[in-house]
Amino acid sequence: MASQLPRAPEERKPDPSQDDEKTMTILEHLQELRNRLIICAVTLVITTILAFYPITTWVLKWMKKPAEDRVENFDLVFTQPLEYWTTFFRVSLLVGLALAMPMILWQFIAYVGPGLTKNEKRWAYPIVIFASVMFVLGCAFAYYIELPPALGFLFSTPGDVADPFISVKAYVDFITRLMLVTGLAFELPLVIMGLAKIGLVTSKRLIGWWRYVIVAVFVIAAIITPSPDPVTQAVVAVPMFVLYILGIVLAKLVESTPLIPRG
Repeated sequence: MASQLPRAPEERKPDPSQDDEKTMTILEHLQELRNRLIICAVTLVITTILAFYPITTWVLKWMKKPAEDRVENFDLVFTQPLEYWTTFFRVSLLVGLALAMPMILWQFIAYVGPGLTKNEKRWAYPIVIFASVMFVLGCAFAYYIELPPALGFLFSTPGDVADPFISVKAYVDFITRLMLVTGLAFELPLVIMGLAKIGLVTSKRLIGWWRYVIVAVFVIAAIITPSPDPVTQAVVAVPMFVLYILGIVLAKLVESTPLIPRG
């Protein structure tokens, strides 16, 4: 019986299913997240310092202008020693956050981007840009469309019974809150698109709800609009209904082109 020679070990073929990219551990992910958060924090500090003067002063005057156009000799006051400066620092932080937002968004995309598939990236990046644009449009809508008639109503007293004596803190809080709420309301199309993507709603069902939506947008307009007059509420409600229609279009889009291809 012939003796069998030992076989040389076979060379292992590379597994094509393995990814060539380096797989990061949980600790490495946390370290990367920490580094990106540090970059965001440092950027926010720098932009806040840059916004401290004279940008913040200009922003405060810009916030004050709608009231000056509606009320003769309008001026803001402060009744506590630290009231003006705390308001000033708060506005500086908001301006710094707005200036730092491009870097914050870039760090967010750079962190989650490698974990997304090519198809998911095709959706994620436009969504981030679209959400930012819609929020800015909402803030602009609040300032240029909602505020003038609202302040005209709130600061006018029948019979000249009283004159407005508004503190700078109360006025800035009122303006920023209205702009923030309206900016978030302008994200409605993206919310509808997200609900359609996970299957909670469909474009056909959304179209069938249009009567209820008309009532809902007028109720929401009455809540977020400081002025109770119907004209101002209609000015807010009609764009919200248009945003709902845009949400239906986006819902139809994600229904026809799914985010995650089905196998």
